Amino acid sequence: MNPPITFNPGPAQVYSLLQEALQEAYAKGILSLPHRSKAFEEMVARCRLLIQQKLDLPANYALLFLSSATESWEVIAQSLIRERSTHLYSGAFGERCFAYTQHLHPAATGLAFELNDDPCHLLEQIPSDSELIAITHNETSNATTLPALFLSQLHEQFPDALLSVDATSSMGGVVLPWTQADIWYASVQKCFGLPAGLGIMCLSPRAVARVHEIGESGRYNSLSYMLEKMEKNQTTYTPNVLNIYLLMRVLEHIPHIIEIDLKLRQRAKTWYHFFEEHSLWQPLVANASNRSVTVIGVQGEPTQVQAFKQHALKRSIYIGNGYGQWKNHSFRIANFPAIPDTHFQQLLDVFSTFQSV
Repeated sequence: MNPPITFNPGPAQVYSLLQEALQEAYAKGILSLPHRSKAFEEMVARCRLLIQQKLDLPANYALLFLSSATESWEVIAQSLIRERSTHLYSGAFGERCFAYTQHLHPAATGLAFELNDDPCHLLEQIPSDSELIAITHNETSNATTLPALFLSQLHEQFPDALLSVDATSSMGGVVLPWTQADIWYASVQKCFGLPAGLGIMCLSPRAVARVHEIGESGRYNSLSYMLEKMEKNQTTYTPNVLNIYLLMRVLEHIPHIIEIDLKLRQRAKTWYHFFEEHSLWQPLVANASNRSVTVIGVQGEPTQVQAFKQHALKRSIYIGNGYGQWKNHSFRIANFPAIPDTHFQQLLDVFSTFQSV
């Protein structure tokens, strides 16, 4: 029996190889593997190597495992900020990161922009004493991405600030400019094609140095403690061992990120053109420079949106709901690597058979 097809942008479609990998994990005793064992350390070391090889993560960037990208917000606020950070956001998840940080650091600044805006107009508003600038590379809630040159502009204009990037729905799906930022983090339930329950954080040498300068400690997720343990390929707590194993198996299976990136961009281009020419639907994001490659936002009349989602559901195809202020008049289509082209062909058939209400 095949599982339903889902275009939900998280938790999302998992790789089909997981059916076999889960059986392997059970047979090999992975589900009971102690996290202080040599076998676990070897598995973590292999994951770190594969992320360098498949995603081009620089070898001098530290890799850490967390419970989720959401935990990263708290970890960054605890260990990498003394007083002031600045958060640029256009959607719900970037705004939540700002709100979480404010609980620990009331001096944090939030700068919002609209989903079709070029965020470069906010550069002059960023306080010059910002220790860390936080951005969302790919905002899942509204299907936007940052303009291509924005990170390099930030890096050039604020050379002393650490740049923190939420790449939850882009890491593993598109090529990332790793060296233009100091902190990158994501969860695996999107572009990595895995079940929820594991987060990944990557830190530049500058970020690691800042951790030691600030010296925050005493928590199980203090970055100083996490970095110390990862020197031995260990975690500070009992992690999601199964998901780390599945991540290793997925990384062994997937092609290089350049190949994945090219495929997803071509698929996104095809679908954006389809919606631009459609009589009922239009891209949620009008500014093509701000459109996400991995999450395609579509807008229409609320009655049509609801009817279409029900039409798809009758064919065992799940469409991602709109989010926040866009909930009623939009839906989202995940364009993640684990979703095969055959599923997109079935989705096209659903569009072609939908009758306007």
